[in-house]
Amino acid sequence: MFKKTLLFLITANMTLIGISGCSSVMTHSGPYQGYYPGSRASLAVLQDHDTDWSLIPFAIIDLPFSTVLDTLLLPYDYLRRDSDKTLESPRERMLHGDSSSHHGDTRHPAK
Repeated sequence: MFKKTLLFLITANMTLIGISGCSSVMTHSGPYQGYYPGSRASLAVLQDHDTDWSLIPFAIIDLPFSTVLDTLLLPYDYLRRDSDKTLESPRERMLHGDSSSHHGDTRHPAK
């Protein structure tokens, strides 16, 4: 009985750790999105009326963990606040017409 309870507790804790701060990790791995991007992403999921019902519990669980992780990453966000988005984001590079991705490509010569 003790082994089953211990196994359940370990599994439950690993699940919580695995999903904790997920929004914060995902938003910090891309281009700079301002302060508290993970918390804002979790709140957006909760406030969106088109969100599937199965995602809502995960967003509720994730929100406090993302808030803590976003708080710990505030110095990192502060240092990145002046970063050039076009260097980090393929989307921004495409929007700004970066021709460096076409060097050597004869089908799309740089303008």
